[in-house]
Formats: sequence, C-alpha cells, structure tokens
Amino acid sequence: MSGYTGELKELIKKAEATRPHRVERARRGEHFSALTMEERERWLKRYHPDCKNEGRKKVGVGPNSGQAFPEEVSLLLESKSILDPESVILDNADYTTDVLIIGAGGAGTAAALAASENGSHVILSTKLRHGDSNTVMAEGGIQCADQECDSPYFHYLDVMGGGHFTNDPALASALTNDAPLTMGWLEELGMMFDKLPGGRMKVRHGGGTSRKRMHSAGDMAGAEIMRVLRDETRNRTNGINGIKVLEFSPAVELLTGKSGDVSGAILYNLETKEYYIVRAKAVIISTGGFGRLHIQGFPTTNHYGATADGIVIAYRAGAELRDMDSTQYHPTGAVYPEQNVGLLITEKVRGLGAQLLNVDGEEFSFALEPRDVESSCIIRECLEVQKGIPTPTGRLGVWLDSPMIDALHGEGTVRKELPAKHIQFRRYNIDISKEPLLVYPTLHYQNGGIKIGENGETAVKGLFAAGEVTGGVHGRNRLMGNSLLDVLVFGKRAGKGAAEYAKSIPGCSAPTLEHVKRFGRELKSAGVENPVTGPLLLPDYAPPHVKKRQWD
Repeated sequence: MSGYTGELKELIKKAEATRPHRVERARRGEHFSALTMEERERWLKRYHPDCKNEGRKKVGVGPNSGQAFPEEVSLLLESKSILDPESVILDNADYTTDVLIIGAGGAGTAAALAASENGSHVILSTKLRHGDSNTVMAEGGIQCADQECDSPYFHYLDVMGGGHFTNDPALASALTNDAPLTMGWLEELGMMFDKLPGGRMKVRHGGGTSRKRMHSAGDMAGAEIMRVLRDETRNRTNGINGIKVLEFSPAVELLTGKSGDVSGAILYNLETKEYYIVRAKAVIISTGGFGRLHIQGFPTTNHYGATADGIVIAYRAGAELRDMDSTQYHPTGAVYPEQNVGLLITEKVRGLGAQLLNVDGEEFSFALEPRDVESSCIIRECLEVQKGIPTPTGRLGVWLDSPMIDALHGEGTVRKELPAKHIQFRRYNIDISKEPLLVYPTLHYQNGGIKIGENGETAVKGLFAAGEVTGGVHGRNRLMGNSLLDVLVFGKRAGKGAAEYAKSIPGCSAPTLEHVKRFGRELKSAGVENPVTGPLLLPDYAPPHVKKRQWD
C-alpha cells in the first residue's frame, strides 16, 4: 500500500513548512483566536448541516406529530410494524423476567448491573454481540471533575454551554454530580486509566471544556470501559438476581398492557429467524444512536447496528421524543484513505496539540472549539473559502497536523497516546507521527432521543431509557467525553429505577399489541401511504443495480 499519493505528499510540504513557527507559538501558549459567541452562532447558522432547510420532513403521527426531523428519521417514525399484530399469539412467553434491557452497549450493561444489584432478575438482549456498540468505538476519554481546580459546578456549566443551554438542567446536573462516583465505580471494576508515574489521573482538555478533566485509556477508552462492564456482567449470570444475555436478538416491538403500561417485548433472533416473547415488569431501552441512517448522506463513525430501532418501537408505544432534529457531526472524521472514510479521529488528537490546517498549511480555527462549531469552521474552509485538500476520489478535507504532537511532547508520544490510530493508519503506509491526517466532519452522535426524567423514566409507565437513545442530557450539542459518562450515569440510574418499579408492582400486565394496532390506524388516518417497514434492524448497503435484481 502506497500511503499518500504524490499530489497529497506535495501538499503536505506546505503544512511542514509552517510547522516550526506553529510549534513555537504553541510552546509560548499562543493559539488561534477562538470565535466569539456571536461568531459561533453565525457560523452555525450558515454552515452546520442541521441548519439546512432541505432533507427535513414533518412527522404525521405520534407524540411529536407536526415536528420536522431529518427525512431518514421521520420515515422510520412513520413506519409500519415488522409484525402483523392481528396474527401474533401472546399466550405463552418464552422468557419472564423482572427487568428486560434492550441494547447491550455501555448504557444497557451498566443498567443490567444496577438492576441486578437492586434485587432484579435481568434479561439483557442485544442486536449483535454483547458490547457491539458505539461505546466500544469511543476513543478519546470520559469527563469527570476530580482535580483541585475543578468541580461538578464547572463541569455543569461547560455541559450547559456546550449544549447552547438547550439541555434539561436536571439531567445535566445528574450527569456532572454523579461523575466522580462513576469514576470510582469504574476503578473498582478494574478499569485501567492513564495515570502519571505517582498514580495520579492524567487529564487533558477537550473542546469546550474550561478545565482539564478528560480521563483516558490510550485512545481506546470506550473499549476499556466496555471490557470491565462486560466482564462484570458475565460474572453475574447465576442466582435469583442473575443477568441472562441474549445475543443477536434485537427487539422488534414492545408489549403493553391494557392501560398502556409496558409488559415486555418481542425479540427476533437474527441467526434462527425465530421470534421470542419476553414478559417483563419493566423495560429499559438502550439501543444507542442512528448513525447508520447516514443523515444527509454523511459517512458515520457509528457501529453497524446503529439504526434507531429503539426510538421507533418506543415512539409507537407513546414515548415522546426531543431534539431529534439535532445531529452531531464530529469535526475530524477520516477522508483518506478511502477505506477509512468516516472513521473517528478522536478529539484527543487536538487535545494533545494537533492543529487544523488548510491547503496552504495555514491554521484557520481554534482547534478546541465545541464540536458543532469546529465542524462548521471546517465546512466553511472547504466549501466557501475553497481551501480544502482534494482526495483522489473527489472528497475534500483539511489537515489535522498530528506530527505536532511529537514536536510538542517528545518523540514517541503519538504511539504512546494514540496507539489504535497509529496502527490503523500504518496499515495503509501512513505514519501519523510523521504525516498529518486528512479529515472532514462525519456523522457521529444522535443529540436528541427519547425524553426521560432523572432516573431514565419515560412518559410510558414501566418504560425506561438510557444512553444515546435519549435526549435532553446534552441539548443540541455534546462535548467530548460526556457520552461515555452519560451511558454509565444514566444506565445505572435507569437500572435502579427499573428495579424499584418492578418491585412496586405485583406482576406483569397481560401483554398485548394494542398500541401497534392503534398506531397502524393513525398512519391510515394521517394519509401515510406505503410506509416503510420498521424498525430497520440492519443498514442496507446494496447499490441500485443490485437492488433491481432483489425481487423479494
């Protein structure tokens, strides 16, 4: 594999020519000026993909009827069920449990542990393998105010400011106040954080943070969190409060009682193509985000199963959504080589000092702006200023000058601090300690989702939710490191809340699919013709010429 093309190597020389001066300025603590609040608003309105008028569609049915969301989302919210509710017989359950958790990434697994600890038997169902999730793909770190100069108060202000004060204040408060407790819990489980020689936590800045509070495990923080959560879960499979894991078994529909309370779900085994009925006193939805819907055609950092199925089945049951028109595009997704397009380049790279450069090797933005602002700056530089770097396939990007990291912190820092990224690009003969990365914004995070309270409760009795599937914690923009914190804080809170709810009721309500029937009637009344079938369990990447020959 040849690495960068000759043309790109010539353009890299421009970045190399300006590097010595930029390194000296960085050593003196001099940085590109951050945008003012007024400039941030102007840049967002003009360049951010969320602010485009096209690609939106109003939802015609359900709790959020009349609100405009990305077309890809609205079509799924107006979808018809995979099941024929008139023909499904619910007399006999395949499984019965206190708490059913749908989705086994960080939020679902944390919820399982909390529910088990609070006296519930738990079934944890997952679409793919246990841990296949956006959690395991998160790289840069987890935020927590645990240094002398910091506090949950400052963390809270950063969260609210990063979300443009559109967050639910109670949820943001729960997130930041629970952070130190959550970090202690992770250490008890055996998580290996990056530490200084004396054992003190190593912390760095992230975009939009006023204090250094980013805790990491190399550039594989999410994978390390998922490791300890999964191991602990697998050690709790036995006993009355055990956790049973069902892999390759996504939920296709919730079950509800006559009064509308949740009483379980129907799962679909992807391997055997069988359906399973699970009766439960409480249900937690933790299915993650919607990156694989490819909003506005953007590539994504998300794992293969991120198709918004939890939102679809919760919406049919009556759960309200919020901020579903807001999508986070990570500023630095790879655009070269083509095999890596959309791959997350963690914000830790910029936290370590790498700068963003245009085709002339010039800095054009403060590298640690909040993510939506940084994305807007890059889009502006490429599309309006027209100083982007073209790839052989016609994409545009800007340089992320990773060699600056070794120049600032000493040779070998890139390999030590960013081992996964170093390996991923060496496969294509690119040494990111010697050559910059070529990046452009990529679809990264679902800002909105199911509306919840402080303990993950939804508008539907007995239904809880946690993690990226929910809305309100981050408002309309999330800061780096708060997603890994979110899945743990609200996973634990939802698990405890669901367990307490399960204890408060004598048993499961008799299961029905009445809400699915009612939703079908609403689709007809609203004039929704030829609705798609949902949830979309897995993305379909077949090209048009192949689809023409797929007659089924």
